[in-house]
Amino acid sequence: MTLMKSSLDKDLEKIVHVEAATRHVAHGLVAHGLALLFLGASAVLAALYVGVAESAALVIFAAVLGGYMALNIGANDVANNVGPAVGSRAMSLMTAIAIAAIFESAGALIAGGDVVSTISKGIIDPAQVQDSQTFIWAMMAALIASAVWVNLATVLGAPVSTTHAVVGGVLGAGVAAVGFSLVNWEMMGAIAASWVISPLMGGVIAAGFLAFIKINLIYREDKIAAARRWIPLLIAVMAGAFAAYLTLKGLRQLWQAPPLAVAGIGVAAFVLAWGISAPLIRRQSIGMENRNRSLRQLFRIPLICSAALLSFAHGANDVANAIGPLAAILDSAAHGGIAAEAVVPGWVMVIGALGISLGLFLYGPKLIRMVGDQITKMNPMRAYCVALSAAVTVIIASWLGLPVSSTHIAVGAVFGVGFFREYFTRHSKRRRQMVGGQATDAPGDRIAPEELRRRKLVRRSHFLTIVVAWVVTVPAAAILAAIVFYGLTLFR
Repeated sequence: MTLMKSSLDKDLEKIVHVEAATRHVAHGLVAHGLALLFLGASAVLAALYVGVAESAALVIFAAVLGGYMALNIGANDVANNVGPAVGSRAMSLMTAIAIAAIFESAGALIAGGDVVSTISKGIIDPAQVQDSQTFIWAMMAALIASAVWVNLATVLGAPVSTTHAVVGGVLGAGVAAVGFSLVNWEMMGAIAASWVISPLMGGVIAAGFLAFIKINLIYREDKIAAARRWIPLLIAVMAGAFAAYLTLKGLRQLWQAPPLAVAGIGVAAFVLAWGISAPLIRRQSIGMENRNRSLRQLFRIPLICSAALLSFAHGANDVANAIGPLAAILDSAAHGGIAAEAVVPGWVMVIGALGISLGLFLYGPKLIRMVGDQITKMNPMRAYCVALSAAVTVIIASWLGLPVSSTHIAVGAVFGVGFFREYFTRHSKRRRQMVGGQATDAPGDRIAPEELRRRKLVRRSHFLTIVVAWVVTVPAAAILAAIVFYGLTLFR
């Protein structure tokens, strides 16, 4: 009888595994099916727009490529905005996806702009391209190469900069079409420097905020009193930083605000947020226990707001990565010329906005979990430091005139939080523990030096994979774009 039960249990376990595998495959098929339906809808929109024009097939194919790129941006890039909040358990995965999808679409449609630069960040001179047909094939190759590279990075679990992928695609296709003479090497040098500047700035600023929280909140005897004093200030800093961030990045297509106006908006948001949050935090903290868990609860709502604001700014700023080359193709096909900028039709903006949201919904969870949970352990306070660092770093970089990647900043901030925790754990002169509500030295709670050296709070495998992906994104996309361009020219 025992043998029969054991055999039955094994058979049932096999059935469970088969069912799980079937669900996984079915989910993948459904996701791919919905993605194909979206690409088909993109083709239909393009066909309705272009009608029976001579360039109809070209425009329809370009629209499908733009939709494919938008799907990949949603699958890869958006994870940086909501990943830390999900990893900290401040909100569920589905809530994060819903918030990000809504605010990404809103940012793209409201503030994405009617005119986008078709030559990403001015890295090549379109005047040197010999004819519009060559230019169109070059933009086609750039779209294909950048989208394929971002897709591959998503499969490998590496959050990369889609802006850098487009830069590499345009660079490689341009060089293949004309030669190295059309490349703006000064701009390329600045972009290469941002590979180092972006994550370092994001990491250092995030670590600084986490150090502030540890010193002024976590290791205080009366945590609730400290929270009532400092959390409204941190919320006000977040409000001021995001107001300036959205003015600089998210709304720049609608209004090119001068520096003084940006500063004024940031200060006004700071004062308003401080005045509103102070009584709210005081009311919310009444009756809370003097524990770190209470602090985490107080950071939850501000963290959700920061994820929404980051998504709005990202949608407004990065939708151009999907529709910029597409806009260039449409403009050249319609007018027969080569322009550095082009007016974007409404249906193209819709493809970009919906593609980003759908890509996040269908393929984003993998990268969201990786950024939020697998690099280093998150809680609401650490995740808040990551979000705040993203906004502050972009503002500082804009004032200094440095081209930075929001992806590199956010992931660099996650690394910064993790490495700071390692450093703090190893070098803290004393570890505290709460005994009856009082903070006391806890020499018995100290960890041996050998154990501290062994313990790692940042997964080195993820760190190395992501850094390598960052470094090779531009050259890989460039090489792939050159190959695609040569392949496309065979069918002209």
